[in-house]
Amino acid sequence: MDGIKTVNVQQRLRDRRAFLRTLPPTMVGAGLLGWPESLALAAAKNKTRQRACILLWMAGGPSPYETFSPIEAHENGGSTRSIATSVPGIRIAENLPHIASRMDDFALIRSLTSREGNHNRASFLLHTGYLPTPTVKYPAFGAVAAQQLGREAGDLPGYVRIGSGGRLRVGGGLLGAQFDPFIHRSPNKPPGNTEPTTDRHRYRRRLSLQAQLQKDQKLPIGAKEAHQSTYDKASRMILSSEMQAFDLTSESENARAAYGDSDYGAGCLLARRLIESGVTFVEVNCRGWDTHQDNFAKTKQLTEQVDRPTAALIDDLKQRGLLESTLVVWMGEFGRTPKINARGGRDHYPRVFSAAIAGGGIGGGQVIGKVSEDGAEVADRPVSIPDLFQTFCRALEVDPESQSISSLGRPIKVVEQGAPIAELF
Repeated sequence: MDGIKTVNVQQRLRDRRAFLRTLPPTMVGAGLLGWPESLALAAAKNKTRQRACILLWMAGGPSPYETFSPIEAHENGGSTRSIATSVPGIRIAENLPHIASRMDDFALIRSLTSREGNHNRASFLLHTGYLPTPTVKYPAFGAVAAQQLGREAGDLPGYVRIGSGGRLRVGGGLLGAQFDPFIHRSPNKPPGNTEPTTDRHRYRRRLSLQAQLQKDQKLPIGAKEAHQSTYDKASRMILSSEMQAFDLTSESENARAAYGDSDYGAGCLLARRLIESGVTFVEVNCRGWDTHQDNFAKTKQLTEQVDRPTAALIDDLKQRGLLESTLVVWMGEFGRTPKINARGGRDHYPRVFSAAIAGGGIGGGQVIGKVSEDGAEVADRPVSIPDLFQTFCRALEVDPESQSISSLGRPIKVVEQGAPIAELF
Protein backbone atom coordinates (compact mmCIF):
# COMPACT_ATOMS: atom_id res chain seq x y z
CA MET A 1 0.00 0.00 0.00
CA ASP A 2 2.83 2.44 0.85
CA GLY A 3 4.35 1.84 -2.58
CA ILE A 4 1.03 2.56 -4.30
CA LYS A 5 0.61 5.71 -2.21
CA THR A 6 4.10 6.96 -3.17
CA VAL A 7 3.44 6.34 -6.86
CA ASN A 8 0.14 8.21 -6.64
CA VAL A 9 1.77 11.20 -4.95
CA GLN A 10 4.53 11.30 -7.57
CA GLN A 11 1.94 11.06 -10.35
CA ARG A 12 -0.04 13.94 -8.86
CA LEU A 13 3.13 16.03 -8.68
CA ARG A 14 3.89 15.26 -12.33
CA ASP A 15 0.33 16.14 -13.28
CA ARG A 16 0.52 19.40 -11.34
CA ARG A 17 3.81 20.40 -12.98
CA ALA A 18 2.42 19.55 -16.42
CA PHE A 19 -0.67 21.63 -15.67
CA LEU A 20 1.37 24.59 -14.39
CA ARG A 21 3.41 24.68 -17.59
CA THR A 22 0.21 25.36 -19.50
CA LEU A 23 -0.73 28.38 -17.35
CA PRO A 24 0.12 31.96 -18.29
CA PRO A 25 2.59 33.67 -15.92
CA THR A 26 0.01 36.36 -15.15
CA MET A 27 -1.95 33.85 -13.09
CA VAL A 28 0.77 33.99 -10.45
CA GLY A 29 0.68 37.77 -10.36
CA ALA A 30 -3.10 37.71 -10.08
CA GLY A 31 -2.83 35.63 -6.93
CA LEU A 32 -4.56 32.59 -8.39
CA LEU A 33 -1.75 30.22 -7.42
CA GLY A 34 -0.52 29.37 -3.95
CA TRP A 35 3.12 29.25 -2.81
CA PRO A 36 3.79 25.59 -3.83
CA GLU A 37 2.31 26.20 -7.28
CA SER A 38 4.24 29.46 -7.61
CA LEU A 39 7.49 27.69 -6.77
CA ALA A 40 6.77 24.94 -9.28
CA LEU A 41 6.02 27.53 -11.94
CA ALA A 42 9.20 29.46 -11.08
CA ALA A 43 11.21 26.24 -11.29
CA ALA A 44 9.78 25.55 -14.75
CA LYS A 45 10.79 29.06 -15.83
CA ASN A 46 14.25 28.74 -14.29
CA LYS A 47 15.10 25.78 -16.51
CA THR A 48 15.55 28.27 -19.32
CA ARG A 49 16.44 31.29 -17.17
CA GLN A 50 19.97 32.69 -17.09
CA ARG A 51 22.19 32.46 -14.04
CA ALA A 52 21.84 34.21 -10.68
CA CYS A 53 24.14 35.65 -8.04
CA ILE A 54 24.21 36.00 -4.25
CA LEU A 55 26.65 38.60 -2.91
CA LEU A 56 27.55 38.13 0.76
CA TRP A 57 28.81 41.62 1.52
CA MET A 58 31.10 42.04 4.55
CA ALA A 59 30.73 45.81 5.07
CA GLY A 60 33.72 47.54 6.64
CA GLY A 61 36.51 45.45 5.11
CA PRO A 62 37.20 42.02 6.66
CA SER A 63 40.73 41.12 7.68
CA PRO A 64 42.13 38.45 5.32
CA TYR A 65 44.44 37.21 8.10
CA GLU A 66 41.52 36.23 10.34
CA THR A 67 39.48 34.72 7.50
CA PHE A 68 40.91 33.23 4.30
CA SER A 69 44.61 34.19 4.33
CA PRO A 70 46.07 33.44 7.80
CA ILE A 71 49.79 34.20 8.27
CA GLU A 72 50.51 32.41 11.55
CA ALA A 73 54.22 32.00 10.69
CA HIS A 74 54.73 35.76 11.15
CA GLU A 75 54.14 38.09 14.10
CA ASN A 76 51.67 40.08 11.96
CA GLY A 77 49.32 37.10 12.21
CA GLY A 78 48.75 37.80 15.89
CA SER A 79 46.91 35.10 17.81
CA THR A 80 45.03 33.70 14.80
CA ARG A 81 45.75 30.09 13.94
CA SER A 82 44.88 28.16 10.79
CA ILE A 83 42.97 24.91 10.41
CA ALA A 84 42.93 22.24 7.74
CA THR A 85 40.05 22.18 5.27
CA SER A 86 38.37 19.43 3.28
CA VAL A 87 40.94 20.07 0.53
CA PRO A 88 44.48 18.90 1.40
CA GLY A 89 46.94 21.77 1.43
CA ILE A 90 44.38 24.55 1.84
CA ARG A 91 44.24 26.08 5.30
CA ILE A 92 42.06 28.97 6.47
CA ALA A 93 41.57 30.77 9.77
CA GLU A 94 40.34 28.70 12.70
CA ASN A 95 37.31 31.00 12.93
CA LEU A 96 35.63 29.37 9.91
CA PRO A 97 35.30 25.62 10.60
CA HIS A 98 32.00 25.14 8.72
CA ILE A 99 33.29 26.80 5.56
CA ALA A 100 36.54 24.82 5.95
CA SER A 101 34.58 21.57 5.82
CA ARG A 102 33.06 22.65 2.47
CA MET A 103 36.23 23.94 0.81
CA ASP A 104 35.62 21.55 -2.11
CA ASP A 105 32.91 24.02 -3.21
CA PHE A 106 34.87 27.23 -2.61
CA ALA A 107 37.61 28.93 -4.56
CA LEU A 108 39.70 31.45 -2.62
CA ILE A 109 41.19 34.59 -4.15
CA ARG A 110 44.00 35.69 -1.85
CA SER A 111 45.60 38.29 -4.11
CA LEU A 112 42.91 40.91 -4.67
CA THR A 113 44.47 44.36 -4.85
CA SER A 114 43.36 47.95 -5.37
CA ARG A 115 44.41 51.47 -4.40
CA GLU A 116 41.19 52.67 -2.81
CA GLY A 117 41.16 52.73 0.99
CA ASN A 118 38.15 54.98 1.60
CA HIS A 119 35.02 53.08 2.68
CA ASN A 120 32.56 54.94 0.47
CA ARG A 121 34.69 54.90 -2.66
CA ALA A 122 35.92 51.34 -2.17
CA SER A 123 32.39 50.05 -1.57
CA PHE A 124 31.27 51.79 -4.75
CA LEU A 125 34.24 50.30 -6.63
CA LEU A 126 33.54 46.75 -5.44
CA HIS A 127 29.87 47.07 -6.40
CA THR A 128 30.28 48.67 -9.82
CA GLY A 129 33.83 48.07 -11.01
CA TYR A 130 34.28 51.86 -11.24
CA LEU A 131 35.27 54.67 -8.89
CA PRO A 132 32.51 57.26 -8.36
CA THR A 133 32.52 60.43 -10.48
CA PRO A 134 30.21 63.47 -10.46
CA THR A 135 29.31 63.03 -14.14
CA VAL A 136 28.48 59.32 -14.58
CA LYS A 137 26.00 57.33 -12.48
CA TYR A 138 27.58 53.90 -12.73
CA PRO A 139 25.15 51.05 -12.05
CA ALA A 140 25.74 48.36 -9.45
CA PHE A 141 26.68 45.01 -10.93
CA GLY A 142 23.47 43.66 -9.41
CA ALA A 143 21.53 46.12 -11.57
CA VAL A 144 23.47 45.01 -14.66
CA ALA A 145 22.73 41.36 -13.88
CA ALA A 146 19.04 42.14 -13.35
CA GLN A 147 18.93 43.99 -16.68
CA GLN A 148 20.70 41.31 -18.70
CA LEU A 149 19.45 38.17 -16.97
CA GLY A 150 16.21 39.07 -15.20
CA ARG A 151 12.80 37.57 -15.93
CA GLU A 152 10.57 39.74 -18.08
CA ALA A 153 7.36 38.38 -16.56
CA GLY A 154 8.53 38.16 -12.94
CA ASP A 155 6.64 40.02 -10.22
CA LEU A 156 9.54 40.22 -7.76
CA PRO A 157 12.38 42.73 -8.24
CA GLY A 158 15.39 41.44 -10.14
CA TYR A 159 17.79 42.94 -7.58
CA VAL A 160 17.21 42.65 -3.81
CA ARG A 161 19.45 43.98 -1.03
CA ILE A 162 18.96 42.42 2.42
CA GLY A 163 20.08 44.18 5.59
CA SER A 164 21.55 47.62 6.07
CA GLY A 165 24.06 48.64 3.43
CA GLY A 166 25.59 51.25 5.72
CA ARG A 167 27.49 53.76 3.61
CA LEU A 168 26.51 52.08 0.36
CA ARG A 169 24.83 54.44 -2.12
CA VAL A 170 24.66 52.60 -5.42
CA GLY A 171 21.78 51.27 -7.48
CA GLY A 172 20.48 51.25 -11.04
CA GLY A 173 22.50 54.32 -12.00
CA LEU A 174 22.36 55.11 -15.69
CA LEU A 175 20.28 51.95 -16.28
CA GLY A 176 17.35 53.65 -14.57
CA ALA A 177 15.42 53.49 -11.32
CA GLN A 178 13.67 50.29 -12.44
CA PHE A 179 16.95 48.47 -11.70
CA ASP A 180 17.49 49.96 -8.24
CA PRO A 181 17.68 47.29 -5.53
CA PHE A 182 14.60 46.50 -3.48
CA ILE A 183 15.93 47.11 0.04
CA HIS A 184 14.67 44.77 2.75
CA ARG A 185 16.35 45.64 6.04
CA SER A 186 14.87 42.99 8.36
CA PRO A 187 14.83 39.50 6.81
CA ASN A 188 12.91 38.02 9.74
CA LYS A 189 9.94 40.32 9.04
CA PRO A 190 7.80 40.82 5.94
CA PRO A 191 8.83 43.84 3.83
CA GLY A 192 7.18 47.03 5.04
CA ASN A 193 4.31 48.65 3.14
CA THR A 194 3.71 45.60 0.96
CA GLU A 195 0.19 44.81 2.11
CA PRO A 196 -2.76 46.74 0.60
CA THR A 197 -4.53 48.81 3.25
CA THR A 198 -7.89 47.87 1.74
CA ASP A 199 -9.39 44.87 -0.03
CA ARG A 200 -7.77 43.95 -3.34
CA HIS A 201 -10.74 44.88 -5.50
CA ARG A 202 -10.80 48.41 -4.10
CA TYR A 203 -7.01 48.60 -4.31
CA ARG A 204 -7.14 47.82 -8.05
CA ARG A 205 -9.82 50.47 -8.54
CA ARG A 206 -7.59 53.02 -6.83
CA LEU A 207 -4.69 52.03 -9.09
CA SER A 208 -6.91 52.55 -12.13
CA LEU A 209 -7.88 56.00 -10.87
CA GLN A 210 -4.25 56.87 -10.17
CA ALA A 211 -3.30 55.91 -13.74
CA GLN A 212 -6.06 58.15 -15.14
CA LEU A 213 -4.95 61.09 -12.98
CA GLN A 214 -1.37 60.50 -14.07
CA LYS A 215 -2.31 61.09 -17.69
CA ASP A 216 -3.40 64.65 -16.85
CA GLN A 217 -0.16 65.55 -15.09
CA LYS A 218 2.23 67.92 -16.85
CA LEU A 219 5.65 66.44 -16.24
CA PRO A 220 8.97 66.48 -18.12
CA ILE A 221 9.37 64.02 -20.98
CA GLY A 222 9.96 60.54 -19.60
CA ALA A 223 9.13 61.45 -16.00
CA LYS A 224 5.47 60.50 -16.31
CA GLU A 225 6.32 57.11 -17.80
CA ALA A 226 8.98 56.43 -15.18
CA HIS A 227 6.60 57.40 -12.38
CA GLN A 228 3.83 55.17 -13.70
CA SER A 229 6.27 52.33 -14.29
CA THR A 230 7.30 52.49 -10.63
CA TYR A 231 3.66 52.37 -9.51
CA ASP A 232 2.92 49.45 -11.83
CA LYS A 233 5.96 47.50 -10.66
CA ALA A 234 5.21 48.07 -6.96
CA SER A 235 1.51 47.20 -7.24
CA ARG A 236 2.24 44.06 -9.27
CA MET A 237 4.69 42.91 -6.59
CA ILE A 238 2.28 43.65 -3.72
CA LEU A 239 -0.54 41.69 -5.32
CA SER A 240 1.62 38.74 -6.34
CA SER A 241 1.66 35.38 -4.57
CA GLU A 242 5.43 35.40 -5.19
CA MET A 243 5.70 37.73 -2.18
CA GLN A 244 5.42 34.58 -0.08
CA ALA A 245 9.11 34.10 -0.83
CA PHE A 246 9.78 36.69 1.91
CA ASP A 247 7.94 34.62 4.53
CA LEU A 248 10.55 32.59 6.40
CA THR A 249 7.96 31.13 8.77
CA SER A 250 6.98 28.66 6.05
CA GLU A 251 10.41 27.02 6.34
CA SER A 252 10.78 23.98 8.59
CA GLU A 253 12.41 24.29 12.01
CA ASN A 254 15.32 22.17 10.79
CA ALA A 255 15.88 24.43 7.79
CA ARG A 256 15.88 27.56 9.92
CA ALA A 257 18.10 25.95 12.55
CA ALA A 258 20.71 25.12 9.88
CA TYR A 259 21.13 28.85 9.19
CA GLY A 260 21.14 29.92 12.84
CA ASP A 261 19.15 32.70 14.47
CA SER A 262 21.14 35.78 13.42
CA ASP A 263 19.89 38.40 10.95
CA TYR A 264 22.70 37.36 8.61
CA GLY A 265 21.56 33.73 8.80
CA ALA A 266 17.97 34.75 8.06
CA GLY A 267 19.27 36.85 5.18
CA CYS A 268 21.08 33.86 3.68
CA LEU A 269 17.97 31.71 3.97
CA LEU A 270 15.88 34.46 2.37
CA ALA A 271 18.46 34.78 -0.41
CA ARG A 272 18.00 31.12 -1.26
CA ARG A 273 14.21 31.51 -1.32
CA LEU A 274 14.43 34.56 -3.56
CA ILE A 275 16.81 32.90 -6.01
CA GLU A 276 14.51 29.88 -6.05
CA SER A 277 11.63 32.23 -6.88
CA GLY A 278 13.42 33.74 -9.86
CA VAL A 279 15.21 36.81 -8.45
CA THR A 280 18.47 37.39 -10.34
CA PHE A 281 20.73 39.14 -7.84
CA VAL A 282 20.50 39.09 -4.02
CA GLU A 283 22.88 40.90 -1.69
CA VAL A 284 23.09 39.97 1.99
CA ASN A 285 24.82 42.54 4.20
CA CYS A 286 26.85 41.87 7.32
CA ARG A 287 28.22 44.99 8.99
CA GLY A 288 30.89 45.57 11.62
CA TRP A 289 34.14 44.54 9.89
CA ASP A 290 35.85 47.93 10.36
CA THR A 291 38.07 46.59 13.15
CA HIS A 292 40.38 49.51 13.99
CA GLN A 293 40.50 48.26 17.57
CA ASP A 294 40.13 44.92 19.33
CA ASN A 295 40.42 43.21 15.95
CA PHE A 296 40.78 39.64 17.14
CA ALA A 297 37.79 39.51 19.48
CA LYS A 298 35.52 41.39 17.04
CA THR A 299 36.57 39.31 14.05
CA LYS A 300 36.04 36.10 16.01
CA GLN A 301 32.50 37.24 16.84
CA LEU A 302 31.78 38.19 13.21
CA THR A 303 33.19 35.02 11.71
CA GLU A 304 31.14 32.93 14.12
CA GLN A 305 28.11 34.87 12.90
CA VAL A 306 28.73 34.23 9.18
CA ASP A 307 30.48 30.85 9.12
CA ARG A 308 27.56 28.51 9.70
CA PRO A 309 24.94 30.35 7.58
CA THR A 310 27.34 30.67 4.64
CA ALA A 311 28.02 26.93 4.73
CA ALA A 312 24.28 26.22 5.08
CA LEU A 313 23.56 28.38 2.04
CA ILE A 314 26.01 26.41 -0.07
CA ASP A 315 24.53 23.10 1.15
CA ASP A 316 20.99 24.30 0.49
CA LEU A 317 21.71 25.56 -3.03
CA LYS A 318 23.56 22.35 -3.80
CA GLN A 319 20.77 20.08 -2.57
CA ARG A 320 18.21 21.99 -4.61
CA GLY A 321 20.26 21.87 -7.80
CA LEU A 322 20.78 25.65 -7.79
CA LEU A 323 24.49 25.97 -7.00
CA GLU A 324 25.70 25.27 -10.53
CA SER A 325 23.69 28.21 -11.87
CA THR A 326 24.11 30.52 -8.84
CA LEU A 327 27.36 32.38 -8.21
CA VAL A 328 27.98 33.01 -4.50
CA VAL A 329 30.53 35.73 -3.64
CA TRP A 330 31.86 36.50 -0.13
CA MET A 331 33.83 39.75 0.02
CA GLY A 332 34.19 43.28 1.42
CA GLU A 333 35.58 46.57 0.12
CA PHE A 334 39.25 46.06 1.11
CA GLY A 335 41.47 44.30 3.63
CA ARG A 336 43.17 45.31 6.88
CA THR A 337 46.75 46.27 7.66
CA PRO A 338 49.08 43.35 8.35
CA LYS A 339 50.70 45.30 11.18
CA ILE A 340 48.56 45.42 14.31
CA ASN A 341 48.06 48.95 15.65
CA ALA A 342 48.41 50.20 19.23
CA ARG A 343 44.70 49.53 19.91
CA GLY A 344 44.96 45.88 18.97
CA GLY A 345 43.23 46.60 15.67
CA ARG A 346 43.93 46.61 11.96
CA ASP A 347 43.41 49.66 9.75
CA HIS A 348 42.34 50.03 6.09
CA TYR A 349 44.55 48.20 3.59
CA PRO A 350 43.45 47.82 -0.05
CA ARG A 351 46.81 46.54 -1.28
CA VAL A 352 46.02 42.93 -0.28
CA PHE A 353 42.65 41.35 0.47
CA SER A 354 40.68 38.15 -0.06
CA ALA A 355 37.38 36.86 -1.41
CA ALA A 356 35.71 33.46 -1.53
CA ILE A 357 33.48 32.36 -4.40
CA ALA A 358 31.43 29.26 -5.12
CA GLY A 359 28.91 27.96 -7.64
CA GLY A 360 28.21 29.44 -11.05
CA GLY A 361 30.48 26.96 -12.78
CA ILE A 362 33.48 27.94 -10.63
CA GLY A 363 35.90 25.12 -9.86
CA GLY A 364 36.04 24.73 -6.08
CA GLY A 365 38.89 23.47 -3.92
CA GLN A 366 41.51 25.87 -5.22
CA VAL A 367 43.39 29.02 -4.26
CA ILE A 368 44.22 31.90 -6.58
CA GLY A 369 47.20 34.05 -5.62
CA LYS A 370 49.48 34.24 -2.63
CA VAL A 371 50.44 36.85 -0.05
CA SER A 372 53.94 37.55 1.20
CA GLU A 373 55.12 36.00 4.45
CA ASP A 374 54.31 39.19 6.39
CA GLY A 375 50.97 39.68 4.58
CA ALA A 376 51.96 43.11 3.26
CA GLU A 377 52.21 42.34 -0.47
CA VAL A 378 50.77 40.12 -3.16
CA ALA A 379 53.47 37.54 -3.74
CA ASP A 380 51.88 35.80 -6.73
CA ARG A 381 49.04 36.23 -9.25
CA PRO A 382 47.64 39.70 -8.45
CA VAL A 383 43.92 40.06 -9.21
CA SER A 384 42.65 43.55 -10.01
CA ILE A 385 39.07 44.74 -9.56
CA PRO A 386 38.45 44.65 -13.35
CA ASP A 387 39.77 41.05 -13.35
CA LEU A 388 37.28 40.20 -10.61
CA PHE A 389 34.33 41.73 -12.48
CA GLN A 390 35.35 40.04 -15.72
CA THR A 391 35.25 36.78 -13.74
CA PHE A 392 31.75 37.56 -12.48
CA CYS A 393 30.64 38.28 -16.04
CA ARG A 394 32.01 35.00 -17.34
CA ALA A 395 30.44 32.97 -14.50
CA LEU A 396 27.04 34.62 -14.98
CA GLU A 397 27.21 34.80 -18.78
CA VAL A 398 26.87 38.59 -18.66
CA ASP A 399 28.34 40.46 -21.64
CA PRO A 400 31.17 42.65 -20.23
CA GLU A 401 31.31 44.63 -23.50
CA SER A 402 27.66 45.62 -23.29
CA GLN A 403 27.35 49.41 -23.28
CA SER A 404 24.97 51.93 -21.77
CA ILE A 405 24.98 55.62 -22.62
CA SER A 406 25.57 58.18 -19.87
CA SER A 407 23.73 61.50 -19.63
CA LEU A 408 26.71 63.09 -21.43
CA GLY A 409 26.43 60.66 -24.34
CA ARG A 410 29.44 58.61 -23.27
CA PRO A 411 29.23 54.82 -23.82
CA ILE A 412 29.93 52.91 -20.59
CA LYS A 413 30.90 49.23 -20.68
CA VAL A 414 29.95 46.81 -17.92
CA VAL A 415 33.68 46.30 -17.28
CA GLU A 416 36.63 48.29 -18.60
CA GLN A 417 39.85 46.31 -19.10
CA GLY A 418 40.80 43.27 -17.03
CA ALA A 419 40.49 39.57 -17.88
CA PRO A 420 38.62 36.67 -16.25
CA ILE A 421 40.56 34.47 -13.83
CA ALA A 422 40.87 31.57 -16.26
CA GLU A 423 42.00 29.05 -13.65
CA LEU A 424 38.63 29.24 -11.91
CA PHE A 425 36.85 27.78 -14.93
